[in-house]
Amino acid sequence: MKRTWQITTVTDAARARIALARLAAAHGVPTVERTRLASALSAHLRQCLTKGGTWRLTLDVASPPAGEGSLRALVTASPEACAAGEPPWEVTVPCPETTRSAEDGVVAEDPAALAEALLGADEDTAVVLDKLTEQEDLVSFHREELHQTNQGVLALHAELDAAGRAQREAFAAERTARNEAENARRRLTFLADASAVLTASLNHEEIVRRLPDLLVPTYASSVDVWLFDQDEDRDSAAPHPAAAVVAARTGRPQYAAGHPGELPGVDDHPPSAIDPGRPLLCVPLPTRRAPLGVLTLSPPGERWDPDDAVMLIELTRRASIAIDNARRFEHNRDIAETLQRALLTELPATPGLSLAARYLPATHGLNIGGDWYDAFPQRDGGLITVIGDVTGHGLHAAVMMSQLRTALRAYAVDGDSPGRLLTRLHRFLHHLQPDLYATAVIARFHPDEPTLTWAAAGHPPPVLRRADGTVQILDAKPGAMLGIPLSQEIDDHTVRLSPGSTLAMYTDGLVERRAQGIDPGIGRLAEALGRFRSEELDADLELSADRILHPLLSDSERDDDVCLLLCHVRGDTAS
Repeated sequence: MKRTWQITTVTDAARARIALARLAAAHGVPTVERTRLASALSAHLRQCLTKGGTWRLTLDVASPPAGEGSLRALVTASPEACAAGEPPWEVTVPCPETTRSAEDGVVAEDPAALAEALLGADEDTAVVLDKLTEQEDLVSFHREELHQTNQGVLALHAELDAAGRAQREAFAAERTARNEAENARRRLTFLADASAVLTASLNHEEIVRRLPDLLVPTYASSVDVWLFDQDEDRDSAAPHPAAAVVAARTGRPQYAAGHPGELPGVDDHPPSAIDPGRPLLCVPLPTRRAPLGVLTLSPPGERWDPDDAVMLIELTRRASIAIDNARRFEHNRDIAETLQRALLTELPATPGLSLAARYLPATHGLNIGGDWYDAFPQRDGGLITVIGDVTGHGLHAAVMMSQLRTALRAYAVDGDSPGRLLTRLHRFLHHLQPDLYATAVIARFHPDEPTLTWAAAGHPPPVLRRADGTVQILDAKPGAMLGIPLSQEIDDHTVRLSPGSTLAMYTDGLVERRAQGIDPGIGRLAEALGRFRSEELDADLELSADRILHPLLSDSERDDDVCLLLCHVRGDTAS
């Protein structure tokens, strides 16, 4: 169905608009779409009337065989407007109903009909306004819902922000706790390692030298150790900081600086007049009797961490114990060495026999006081030589060694053989000191006998260099250690001597090394002794003793006493 209107006046335009609205209503176009279509047509016709001339509105309802139809509105201009290039205006809307009569769009020219059409348009407008109200209500609802959602999102963001802050604070607290734990572990590890270094030495001067190496530069920029001499007045006017003098007097740590140290257990002091620009921590070196001295430190930065200061005070206490123990050890060692040297025998002059002896104390540890040697004549003209080692060290071993030496000389007066003498010493030691043991080798020379008689009790075997340069280790069956809880009779052994022969008696400190044992050392001694010529031994046995010691001891520290006794049958001695 197709209808056409000629439009020249406003009335024509109103009738055309009404016709469009009615036709769209008749074919089921929804009110909102119908109103939108009529409003668009009115706006376009208003523009057309402003331009003037005659315009044509064509309404065409298409009814396809199946499905939904369409309503097409086409506005074209008069031939003059078309010539002027005015394009046509066209709108198409779907029509759910396509079976209405073609007369549905007729509008009479009666004014009453136009008024009635206007009222109908108002009804459409009312429907549109209702729809608009519904949309506004819906928009208001959605706006409120959006507002609530926004409030919820803001609340959620606030909760997430609070949770994030709490998590960051927890992470920061965890990092702080981890750092504190790591710092505590670092301090404890350092304290343990430094304590091990300080207590590893029994030389107090070496301990004092090690302290700066341990503390600088991590825990201090400088370290000064002030040790009191036994006769020194700790209040003397020596050039020490006043805080160090106060620490020496009071036994309490002092902190001298232009600002409070706030260190636990430490008294604050004014800056030092000696060095006012440098903070000083003065810690006494405590003992049970009185401080040994004062340790003065300056911080690695502007000041110390309180926990570092506590660790330094504890390290100072441990250093004081190590220094005190080292001094006590050195004192006892000096007494033991002095006593032992006083008891060592001055070797007798014996026709046809040269003697040379060496005693070297241990360079480390308290391994002093157990090694000894002796040589003395018997009434029948024979010569007893002995070398031994008492278990244990220090003053007790030195005193026991002197008792064995005295007992041996007393027993030898009766003219007993080496084996018999060792047997009697074994009984004596077991009765006198059941918990103390000893080893020994006794050799007997006699100018009228071309033989050497010897016996050993748990001691390294003597080494004999013959006149032809061959070397024999005298390792025939020895007795057990002296003093052990069993009864024993120690046998004598003999070996033939000739002029130029040399017997080497020694203690285990000469030949024993921890990493190698004793046998390689005995082999090295035999090799060294075999390199000598009889003429060298005849000429200077003392020099020969030094030449034997040097290669055997130059490769390591002396962890034990060393005794060496050389007995050389001179070449001009008759067999």
